[in-house]
Amino acid sequence: MNAAIEVKDLTLAYGDRVIQRDLTFNVEARDVFVIMGGSGCGKSTLLRNMLGLEKPARGDVYYAGHNYTEASPAQQRKMRMNWGVTFQQGALISAMTLTENLSLPLELYTDFTPAERAEMISLKLSLVGLAGYESYYPAEISGGMRKRAALARAIMLDPQYLFFDEPSAGLDPISSRRLDELIATLADSMGSTVVMVTHELDSIFAIATRAIYLDNKTRTLLDQGAPMELKSGSQHAVVREFLNRGKVAPEPGVDR
Repeated sequence: MNAAIEVKDLTLAYGDRVIQRDLTFNVEARDVFVIMGGSGCGKSTLLRNMLGLEKPARGDVYYAGHNYTEASPAQQRKMRMNWGVTFQQGALISAMTLTENLSLPLELYTDFTPAERAEMISLKLSLVGLAGYESYYPAEISGGMRKRAALARAIMLDPQYLFFDEPSAGLDPISSRRLDELIATLADSMGSTVVMVTHELDSIFAIATRAIYLDNKTRTLLDQGAPMELKSGSQHAVVREFLNRGKVAPEPGVDR
């Protein structure tokens, strides 16, 4: 059986400047999969390449066994119908109300009537704790509420895949924890596979089932596995240091 997502021999580059090379990993169905690493290592670049927003210098990305990188535009559009995406700042359109923002995927990919769309939007806003905010503009709600509104838009079509780029960036610890819990709960209820870029250790340990570490120095994938296992069991000191808040954990098997 194919993995939900397969990344094979992916090289990310801007011209002659290689960001990451030879990335190969699988994301299993219903994983909460985290892309982690130091600042500037290419985490968001990898996510953009997985989403087709940028074309890799080499390699392929497969969804349920289908090669997205080499698919036709029509095939890619059909595959994207199974995706929900949020970006770092939520990417809500400031001149539109929450109803208008959330209506966009429905207008693009469905034939629902305005009444049906309104009913679905109210349901999704309710699921993220924003019932009654349909007519609000993004500037009229808090940063945490905007993050939840972006999440509501991402789940409008009950997607098979959810992608998040630094979902809790800029939030206080309590709001961040609540957003993590909300993401995990909604993904579990929909049976979605989650891919998330984050450097927030609390988020990584709270909800991630598996993770990869992108290394700045070698410009490649250095390790992968369950975060708690990597924290003490990775053979790479830089990975253990990252997951231990800057403190280098002893090598596996070394007495403390």
